[in-house]
Amino acid sequence: MLGIVVGLAAEASIARRFGGRVAIGGGTPDGARRAALGLVESGAIALLSFGLAGGLDPALRPGDLVVPRGVLVSGRRFDTDPALCRLLGGATPHALLGGERIVAETADKQMLWRTTGCAAVDLESAAVAEVASDKNLPFAVLRAICDPAGRAVPPAALAALDAGGAVALGRVLVSVGRQPGQLAALLALARDAVRARRALLRHLAQIGAHAIFTTAT
Repeated sequence: MLGIVVGLAAEASIARRFGGRVAIGGGTPDGARRAALGLVESGAIALLSFGLAGGLDPALRPGDLVVPRGVLVSGRRFDTDPALCRLLGGATPHALLGGERIVAETADKQMLWRTTGCAAVDLESAAVAEVASDKNLPFAVLRAICDPAGRAVPPAALAALDAGGAVALGRVLVSVGRQPGQLAALLALARDAVRARRALLRHLAQIGAHAIFTTAT
């Protein structure tokens, strides 16, 4: 069984359309670790970090897909499994940074791109890589870029998620009420998230993800 770790409820919904066994991390590294461990305990023999990511490489646009060859975690690189990457459509020439928090500012994105060479960042892949390494299991990552390197993440988005990975609308409205100038950036982020999720759906359909997700690797 392939265990799929996501951060958001919307990402879980996509994977489940194709029969995936999914656990939601709620947008935190600790939550992702618990999700990955739970999947292993329930019988997963391979792990996938799946969903959206922030862009660090300026060349990546919203909706671009990343199947990295490795995940960088606190200076240590974890290589993804080549066979699993091939099932996902083939590895792309990227590395992904396992983040501990959302990288919101463009200056921080530029610094991380310059110092790590990682093309994208997310909050789940580090935990998936570490759990897979500890349990001697293969793992891979399939992510679609949401916020590109040249765009900051608005404050409302940083407070948007609840523990189940769903958008806490009340928090968003409070943040926008306090800083109404962020509304345009928030709407742009929402459009990019839709674009990224559609890209994931198209790709999963193209690679026959139902067979991949429901068959042990």
